[in-house]
Amino acid sequence: MSTLTLKLTSTAKTFSANKNEVFLITNGDLRESANQTCWAIQEKFEDKLSKVLKERFDYSIKRIHDYNPAKKHGFISSQREGCDVLSRVDPHAPLIILITVWQYSHHLVPALARHKGPVLVLANFDGTWPGLVGALCLEGSLTSINIKYSRLWSQNFDDDFFYNGLDTWLKTGKIIHDTSYLKAVKMGDKITQTPSAQIGKDVGNYILENKEIIGLFDTFCMGMINGIFPQRSLIEIGMPLEGLSQSALVYEMSLVPQALREECLNWYIERGMTFKFGADEATELTRNQVLEQCAMMIAMARFVKRFGLSSVGVQYQQGLKDICAASDFAEGAIGSTMRFPIPDENGEIIAAGKPIPCINEVDMGTAIPQTMLYRLLDSLGLPSETTLHDIRWGSEYKGTFYWDFEISGAVPFEHIKGGIKGAIGNRQPSMFFPKGGSTLSGQGKAGSFIWARAHYEGTDVIMHIGTGEAFELDQAEHQRRLDATCDVWPLMNCILHGVTRDDLMAGHQSNHISIAYVPKENLQDVLEAFVAQALTQNMQVMLAGQA
Repeated sequence: MSTLTLKLTSTAKTFSANKNEVFLITNGDLRESANQTCWAIQEKFEDKLSKVLKERFDYSIKRIHDYNPAKKHGFISSQREGCDVLSRVDPHAPLIILITVWQYSHHLVPALARHKGPVLVLANFDGTWPGLVGALCLEGSLTSINIKYSRLWSQNFDDDFFYNGLDTWLKTGKIIHDTSYLKAVKMGDKITQTPSAQIGKDVGNYILENKEIIGLFDTFCMGMINGIFPQRSLIEIGMPLEGLSQSALVYEMSLVPQALREECLNWYIERGMTFKFGADEATELTRNQVLEQCAMMIAMARFVKRFGLSSVGVQYQQGLKDICAASDFAEGAIGSTMRFPIPDENGEIIAAGKPIPCINEVDMGTAIPQTMLYRLLDSLGLPSETTLHDIRWGSEYKGTFYWDFEISGAVPFEHIKGGIKGAIGNRQPSMFFPKGGSTLSGQGKAGSFIWARAHYEGTDVIMHIGTGEAFELDQAEHQRRLDATCDVWPLMNCILHGVTRDDLMAGHQSNHISIAYVPKENLQDVLEAFVAQALTQNMQVMLAGQA
């Protein structure tokens, strides 16, 4: 009998923290063009953090992965790289993850599962360089996998909130924020005993019995581990997944005749949407790009009918961006009631007079509330268009803090001031989308809304639910906020009832938030119904703020 010989490459723990020393890692994008563009802001905040630690706390900071001159940045930019870096680190060492830009959480989360030392996710609160967006995604992903961490955020790393939080973490290894704005609700509580709550229970039981099938073209996007729910979780709430391939979507797009594509685009132009067309395919929006997006919308709708789907979503970036125009216009338009009449292969119009909820970035944590709200609102005869937004930024204006919610270019026309006539088609930035494509942009309309976000812990689904109000700020202020974030995307300026900036940053489990406008006179009734609906569908519910 031969003797087996095991040969494995050993990994030495080359990084062990000295007294008054913390390690620094930073995570970035999968797209090197974004990492290179964003590297300067990361360097700026690393320098700030290093000075604060040294001058105020007598701590030194050690970066445990180097700047890569070939790549022209020092971000971790793949899961393999993240695993390799963290495999060399003493698992008990204190670790700061400095997030200044969008990042792909899966680069770090699997490798952090075995880390025992204190972890601090630190973000810059900035609109142009949205570390806060990346941090919220990373934090939600860590929560979903049950990895312990602390969170901290600051605009310039020079305020008392930042100093006090950093001091606490250095001394104790954790920061405990006040998240009392979230209150658990259980079946039997007063809010679940109203006539409106009974409506929600009826809708919830309808979904458990009949199912709302969520159709997603591929199910992992932009590193969002918090956006991929266990199958058991979806089945338990009556919302199973139909997994679809984006290769099938591209093939279905190829079957859409040119004449139908032209008819679709002209339909929107005739109703007043403004497309900012140019001639250069590499840098400007062209008619051909939008025609391709029309084919995508038509193909998506045909899948909805073919598979009996309640909602549909596209992975959006990786997998599509290199072969066709971005999905934004298709996603916003399909999610609108005011929509080009899409025929199936036999000429029958699909979902006539109703929106098809569209799940941007195939995020199951927003697919759940968007699909639920659509069913509830449609059953009540109320406007039922839904969307998700990035929690992109926010600042004070005339003494009030307004959030700036933006999604990358896909909102329903009904959420825009002026509807189709107020909608603007900009080219998606070439840094992210080499094949271009139109956004569906505009100023978010004024009005009251319900918001929600689902996340999972183990296989339990937890739903945060609240209310808010959107405002049409004056044009100069609105433009300031666009310029400070992304001026080609739709922007919603709003407040959340009873939820401050720091409340949301302390307790929210995602970079995303789901929105449905509800007439003010119906808001409380819809809230009660939605809470009861979620509880009926076997979810844990946390009511936010003054909702």
